[in-house]
Amino acid sequence: MSSNPGGDAPDPSMRPTSLSVLVVAALAAAAVGWLLLSSFYAQMPRLPWLPIIVLTALAVAEAFLAQNTSARIQRKPGAPRVDPLAVARYAVLAKASSLAAAIFAGFSAGLLAWLALEPTKAATDDVPAAIAGVVSSLALVGAALWLERACRVPKEPDRKNGGDPGRRAGRP
Repeated sequence: MSSNPGGDAPDPSMRPTSLSVLVVAALAAAAVGWLLLSSFYAQMPRLPWLPIIVLTALAVAEAFLAQNTSARIQRKPGAPRVDPLAVARYAVLAKASSLAAAIFAGFSAGLLAWLALEPTKAATDDVPAAIAGVVSSLALVGAALWLERACRVPKEPDRKNGGDPGRRAGRP
């Protein structure tokens, strides 16, 4: 039996990304990174730079989307109207990106911690890639959280401030 008095399904909603979920994911990935590297480092090639470039490009793209989307939702002068479906897609992209980037940041931090303690030349040569992995991942987490925040519907205007009470914010 439905707990909703009208029998209708509840309105779908999306909650903001929880920082605790991101931290737990990063810590778990750090542990996995440490364990994998400690077990298989001798058989592994050097750490690649391509994922770092991709994460950095995604961070820049999502930061641009966040700034653009925020201006459009807030209806700043000169900003075109916002497409609600595009904003929903951006919000989903932001949630997925923040979690994936937190996992990659944790994994890279686990690698970096292990590499910092390993006294070999090969480990020392991989440290810059591990540092760049952590930095680019954290940049993507920040950009994704900014984009998610930019996708929020603004509060309705107050009637005292001349807002139209029959019209919701963000709609014509």
